[in-house]
Amino acid sequence: MKRYDVDKIRNVALVGHGGSGKTSLGEGMLYCAGVTTRLCRVDDGTSVLDFEPEEKGHKFSISAALAWLEHRKTKVNLLDTPGYDVFLYEAQAALQAVDAAVVVVGPESEIKFETEKVWQTADELGLPRAVVVNRLDKENARFDTALEALRSAFDASFVPIHLPIGKEAGFQGYVDLLSGKAFTFADDSGKPQEGPVPDDMADAVASAREQLIEHLVETDDELMEKYFDGQEITPAELSRALRAGVVSRQFVPVLVGCAAKNIGSAALMDLIVEAFPSPADRGPVEGEGPDGEPITRQPSDDEPLCALVFKTLSDPFAGRLTLFRVWSGTLSSDSNVWNANRQTEERVGQILALVGKDSKPAAVAGTGDILAVAKLKETRTGDTLCDKANPVVLPWIGAPEPLMTYAAYPKARGDEEKMNQALRRIQDEDPTIQVRREEQTHELLVSGMGKLHLDIACERMKRKFGADMELRKPKIPYRETIKKSTKVQGRYKKQTGGRGQFGDTWLEIKPLPRGEGFRFIDKIVGGAIPKQYIPACEDGVKEAMAGGILAGYPMVDVEVTLFDGKYHEVDSSEMAFKIAASLGFKKGAAECSPVLLEPIMEVTVRVPDAYMGDVIGDLNSRRGRVLGVDPEDGVQVIRAHVPLAEMLEYAPDLRSMTAGRGIFTMRFDHYEEVPPNIAEKIVAEARSEEQE
Repeated sequence: MKRYDVDKIRNVALVGHGGSGKTSLGEGMLYCAGVTTRLCRVDDGTSVLDFEPEEKGHKFSISAALAWLEHRKTKVNLLDTPGYDVFLYEAQAALQAVDAAVVVVGPESEIKFETEKVWQTADELGLPRAVVVNRLDKENARFDTALEALRSAFDASFVPIHLPIGKEAGFQGYVDLLSGKAFTFADDSGKPQEGPVPDDMADAVASAREQLIEHLVETDDELMEKYFDGQEITPAELSRALRAGVVSRQFVPVLVGCAAKNIGSAALMDLIVEAFPSPADRGPVEGEGPDGEPITRQPSDDEPLCALVFKTLSDPFAGRLTLFRVWSGTLSSDSNVWNANRQTEERVGQILALVGKDSKPAAVAGTGDILAVAKLKETRTGDTLCDKANPVVLPWIGAPEPLMTYAAYPKARGDEEKMNQALRRIQDEDPTIQVRREEQTHELLVSGMGKLHLDIACERMKRKFGADMELRKPKIPYRETIKKSTKVQGRYKKQTGGRGQFGDTWLEIKPLPRGEGFRFIDKIVGGAIPKQYIPACEDGVKEAMAGGILAGYPMVDVEVTLFDGKYHEVDSSEMAFKIAASLGFKKGAAECSPVLLEPIMEVTVRVPDAYMGDVIGDLNSRRGRVLGVDPEDGVQVIRAHVPLAEMLEYAPDLRSMTAGRGIFTMRFDHYEEVPPNIAEKIVAEARSEEQE
């Protein structure tokens, strides 16, 4: 594969809500550019960009896919991204590797929340954008409605450069306002038929073109002066002004399309080449040196190497495939590179240019390009690859906190190690999946962005690594404690014909303040119990506490004082005193009004004003206690304490309640007593499981 100069590269992400047609639009571009020999489609499973079997089965994108095409001697690197909320991190990560974004929306009257989220990320990264209003052949589809929705949702200047020809099933093309020409499409070849502007559109086209020119001339003082003088603006001047306005983010051009019929794909390719920034236009990238000092890298092959890893693919046969964006310098096949995040050297094998799952070898990755390399051992998503003599670490967005947690069990007995290994490989691909073991319940907990997210992870694990995993509702790590004090004797005596077993203890059991844990006090005087047996008494109490007395949960916040006892010179032993103390504690704790404790989470919910009442009401219904509500960045931030048992299914409920616009985080805060009516059910269930 030939190498392209930095000014002949365009890096673009296709983003937007699920079902808007991003992948279909990308397939149209690949077809128009001659990368594919036919128009591949998501619905029939022939998509080049949705190449994973899970994507073909579910018929939507799950992870970001890379493909490249050449148009007008310019290389366009396309990153097609998922649009459903549980996979949005893939889109946010992809946006860190590109220089501009194409936001694909449907002709609806309201912008979906997934589009709002990726728009916000693009804002934070300072990315220029264009919008494609897709699916204009659908029933009730209206370009004006979609345009008004965009203007209501985002603080940006949206400037149409197309007007649609026809409506709904009669949609057949568009008028290009820059050239003033009409283009209609008779088939899905992507090749239009040029013709005059329809008579019934003449006035609308003239008005829209005038508004477009007014926006364009504002990018250049000389053009503005020429415009006000009544002089004609040449097509070349309009094209330069369009590029200047897009690169500087003065406005967002809006195109029309129907990806299913390949209407608009070629026009979008023209816009990307003509108006989107090259890596050179994007300017320098800033990172940190070894001592935290700021370091700048210019987009030039002459600078030291600086490349950002934005995605990792894992394959049981090919191994790990690492996708990276070169911000400066060059990277050659069969060379060494320094991973600045992990402080390790990696051997680079063959560099690859990807089109979905297919690849072509590339000798060199130059500045601005997006390519891949296989079998890097230590490198992970978010790492910076650089020159060892000139190390730098680039900023990375980082994975969001997971929203739902399930307990993972292998379906086949003895497959736990296989499941653990597969989970580690899946985590390489998807940093939003987290795995940890809960010490109290001994369950392996797998967390992700939602049930669908984790279900698809299970599908991938089974297909790629032969690990069949079952997800179950996780056990709540309840605890037990006491509310009263008592003094109790713990006595163990056993005679078996030879040497017997004898231990006699007196314990005082008291509750401690919440969070104090466990305290053991030795008040033995006069040698009532020899010192060598005291640790065994403490071990016996701890062992009894670990098993609880209500429902088998560990006991906490208890003080036990060993204040008296008896021993036998021959029959006493450490084991005898351990058993005696254990029996005494169990007997005494049962007299101290034992209760069940549950973990209470500190929950922070961010929602628009319109949903605040519903969210607070829902938290109250979950036995939550609202601590306060504060305005922050245009939303209301609700802080509450809520039992963990009530939060296991909160993510989809909040999504439904707020049309996806509510987000939440939670962390463990403290333990509280479970209400008696709920505690009775928990204890009954636990005892029933013991009997089984």
